[in-house]
Amino acid sequence: MRQVLLLLAFLLPFAALAVQPDEMLPDPAAEARARAISQLLRCPVCQGETIDESNAPISRDLRLYVRERIVAGDSDDQVIDAVVDRFGEFVLFQPTAQGTNLVLWMAGPVMAVLALLLAWRFLRIRAAARPETTVALDQEESDRLEQIMRD
Repeated sequence: MRQVLLLLAFLLPFAALAVQPDEMLPDPAAEARARAISQLLRCPVCQGETIDESNAPISRDLRLYVRERIVAGDSDDQVIDAVVDRFGEFVLFQPTAQGTNLVLWMAGPVMAVLALLLAWRFLRIRAAARPETTVALDQEESDRLEQIMRD
């Protein structure tokens, strides 16, 4: 167990090495901007990773494209818009809440409210359908119960 943890401790830093040294910009501020933008963009192939984390060739191309746009003087929004123009909104980890995406943004809260309403209605119907379980005992049953309780 100890060897496995040690191996994982050594391999963990290599997961963050998707950005190759030859891709990095000489200006630390521009490189920081590029890394921040890369964290917002999804790899078109991997889908669960950012282009900053992915080792896919398309992610490398996207990282280089982002850096080219930054060197050309584009703002962060202009760089993201340029990538979205080429690949569509799919590459955004946080798609905009407008147009068709608005349906997706609203689907979760609407479904949650609908589920709560259905659960409330189910419980109300179930409570109303419950038969009355308290029945008054006649004198004979009451005497018999009293006898059982005494014994």
